[in-house]
Amino acid sequence: MQTSPDRHEYPAHWEADVVLRDGGTARIRPITVDDADRLVSFYEQVSDESKYYRFFAPYPRLSAKDVHRFTHHDFVDRVGLAATVGGEFIATVRYDRIGADGTPASAPADEAEVAFLVQDAHQGRGVASALLEHIGAVARERGIRRFAAEVLPANTKMIKVFTDAGYTQKRSFEDGVVRLEFDLEPTDRSLAVQYAREQRAEARSVQRLLAPGSVAVIGAGRAPGGVGRSVLGNIRDAGYNGRLYAVNKALPEGQQELEGVPAHRSVRDIDGPVDLAVVAVPAEHVPEVVTECGEHGVQGLVVVSAGYAESGPEGRERQRALVRHARTYGMRIIGPNAFGIINTSPRVRLNASLAPEVPRPGRIGLFAQSGAIGIALLSRLHRRGGGVTGVTGVSTFVSSGNRADVSGNDVLQYWYEDPDTDVVLMYLESIGNPRKFTRLARRTAAAKPLVVVQGARHGAAPQGHAVRATRLPHATVSALLRQAGVIRVDTITELVDAGLLLARQPLPAGPRVAILGNSESLGLLTYDACLAEGLRPHPPQDLTTAASAADFHAALSRALADDRCDAVVVTAIPAVGEGSVGDAALAQALRSASAAAPAKPVLVVHVELGGLAEALSAAASTAPQAAADNAPPNAPRPASTGQRPPAPEVQGPAEASEDAHLIPAYPAAERAVRALGQAVAYAQWRRDAVDPGKVPEYEDIDEKGAAGLIDGLLARGQGLTLGADDTCDLLGHYGVQVHRALPAPTPDAAVEAARALGYPVALKATAPHLRHRADLGGVRLDLADEDQLRRSYAELTELFGAPEELRPVVQRMAPRGVDVVVRAVIDPAAGAVLSFGLAGAASQLLGDTAHRLIPVTDREATSLVRSIRTAPLLFGWRGSAPADTRALEELLLRVSRLVDDHPEVVAVTLEPVVVASHGLSVLGASVRLAPPPARDDLGPRTLPAY
Repeated sequence: MQTSPDRHEYPAHWEADVVLRDGGTARIRPITVDDADRLVSFYEQVSDESKYYRFFAPYPRLSAKDVHRFTHHDFVDRVGLAATVGGEFIATVRYDRIGADGTPASAPADEAEVAFLVQDAHQGRGVASALLEHIGAVARERGIRRFAAEVLPANTKMIKVFTDAGYTQKRSFEDGVVRLEFDLEPTDRSLAVQYAREQRAEARSVQRLLAPGSVAVIGAGRAPGGVGRSVLGNIRDAGYNGRLYAVNKALPEGQQELEGVPAHRSVRDIDGPVDLAVVAVPAEHVPEVVTECGEHGVQGLVVVSAGYAESGPEGRERQRALVRHARTYGMRIIGPNAFGIINTSPRVRLNASLAPEVPRPGRIGLFAQSGAIGIALLSRLHRRGGGVTGVTGVSTFVSSGNRADVSGNDVLQYWYEDPDTDVVLMYLESIGNPRKFTRLARRTAAAKPLVVVQGARHGAAPQGHAVRATRLPHATVSALLRQAGVIRVDTITELVDAGLLLARQPLPAGPRVAILGNSESLGLLTYDACLAEGLRPHPPQDLTTAASAADFHAALSRALADDRCDAVVVTAIPAVGEGSVGDAALAQALRSASAAAPAKPVLVVHVELGGLAEALSAAASTAPQAAADNAPPNAPRPASTGQRPPAPEVQGPAEASEDAHLIPAYPAAERAVRALGQAVAYAQWRRDAVDPGKVPEYEDIDEKGAAGLIDGLLARGQGLTLGADDTCDLLGHYGVQVHRALPAPTPDAAVEAARALGYPVALKATAPHLRHRADLGGVRLDLADEDQLRRSYAELTELFGAPEELRPVVQRMAPRGVDVVVRAVIDPAAGAVLSFGLAGAASQLLGDTAHRLIPVTDREATSLVRSIRTAPLLFGWRGSAPADTRALEELLLRVSRLVDDHPEVVAVTLEPVVVASHGLSVLGASVRLAPPPARDDLGPRTLPAY
């Protein structure tokens, strides 16, 4: 390691693992003096053409002087990074700081020359793009704001790396060389390019795991039973279309098969590539297996072995070592302690899991961090009776176990563009990177429904999960997920209920619901359930118990043709007697009517009608099983219909899928209506997402002045809560005026303060136990003169103690209105969050607070004000004067801008804010400053560190 006094300490925080374009991984790290041999070996494997492009002349080998120069860096003015796989270099990049004349320089020079070299065997994998992101971040950290690069015109690949990066750049041509100059400050376009590359790379890495051309089960026991042998049998019995191998080092010499599967003692003995290895050996033997797999070129691992972070500190360290070891060879891991993966595509037919049966093929993507919950979800989707009826199938299933590497974020990247998946269902016990998950969820939800249930909501995450600390309560996280378009449910029953509706039916155009059926009582229950979910039901239409299949068909057809109806709930009970409608006939009648009006969703509430549920979910020629079985191996699958144009405004995912007219049936009205209510809310979010609004500009905002004030205040210390004057000054730069509150340590001081402010005034106790608690009697309002003020002062001190304990203040009276609270906080995991609610103990007890991620748009501010349950108090409830909600929305937007523009502002509280009929008054404010927390979402692409 470099230790010379003229060199900076080795920057370990620059080390990172990245996913490349083809789904493999590489490690990026600084180059040191210890890398001389690696550099020479790397250079020997580079073609003469690539060397010529790098040095503009034939350059067959590096001299000793070159090796010294390229391995000795000060990590400030001269920096070199290498991308490695298996510990060996596959690419390098370096920058050298230069002055205005192009010669070597030191700070404050802010320009550097940058150059790359990528091994020919690894070109086209996106290595140079990843290195550019990382060397750019390093340069910004060291005060460099601009890169310059000289490239031969024939080196089109490298020119494309620079021009596609999205930075603001200049291009010139001189002396036969293309010179590129570009600023390193991230732009909207550079971030968009980075996110798009991240999506393609991470999706490809998951695709390699879910659709491997060959699989080896390592740890398949010689005798029946055991985890490895079970997985091997499940893969074989599912009809896997690739090459399957069994591996067990204890196999006798000469044994070549295990249950008809080619068997080997080591993965090294397999003649041919292995794309995926399922590891089912004891944890202490896994490192040896990982080494063998890495050396054989295995692309990914599913580790079902237990004994890792879920078992305690020793296991946690073993898990970290496993991830580091696998990434050394460019492999990704599902697990450890994983239940496995399933892909029902007819091109794959992979069941590399402990599930003894493959779920029916369908268009639902299923992710579960828990194996037990994964089993329950697969079972519920597979059953036709006893739970949710009207079954649909699964496209892919991933159970991540301890999710040490591949997480729900990675799988979301895959499902976003997967044409075989229309609906995503996720069971999450923890969210390792909430900021990224929210970003990915918003993008996914704009294309296809994403339904999430969170476990461990009221306690710590499972021991095996590495989770970032968050100060936000679960209710806040849930609200932020809903803002991102996530359909949040509370149980796995609701998860499946919603998934079945969204996978089979179009999204409703609105909340208007028609109810019809052969039971008046069941119709009334459905009507009440609709009201409880905020829907707008029509009075139920009772067809009577004598209704025939034709009656149901006619009634459903009329309801679907009614322009005042957005969805239909059909209720059905068993009929007894001659001529009663049969299950098959009723199902056919309902399917036929629904197929004639495919733009509106239809749901069935049934009572003990197993036969009807079976009939409704059987679609004869359009069953997904039949389509899957009959599809040619290379037939293209239809693209996700969630991305198609809406009908009439929003298109549901199921309309163009193979089982479009299958009608989901539910055993209880409440479950059906709850699923419908979630679909209605999601459809509205989709409509709103088309035009999310804008973050407004205000001419009176003084961003530079605020920045100067913040810098001066932070110079006093690392973190501080501002005093009253500094708080007012900072908020004033953003157009937020706070009513002055003058201290009143004595009655005479209170009188002087009142004279300065002008009567009428308020007298308040600001002691922590009395602050913002008017219900305790620590506030006196509308004091019109000195006598009233002195009398009130005496009352407060008599009731609550000496002035030193009360900390009384005097404040000018504000116009009466509705008291609200506005807060903003920067959470280390979720990012900046704006919160709003009414002031008072009742709202606090009910948790009636709404939240939005910062920056907030004008439309989001409008919805924020209206989303709390007590919002009617702002809009003239019971004849009161409506509050000035426009002024309130502007205040929310100004606070959002302050926190977004200045990440050093880590907390803001405005309490109370009195919103009157015209205007508002901020009566109390506090601001906390601290050095800005790291924003990993703005930095280069990296995998979570281990």
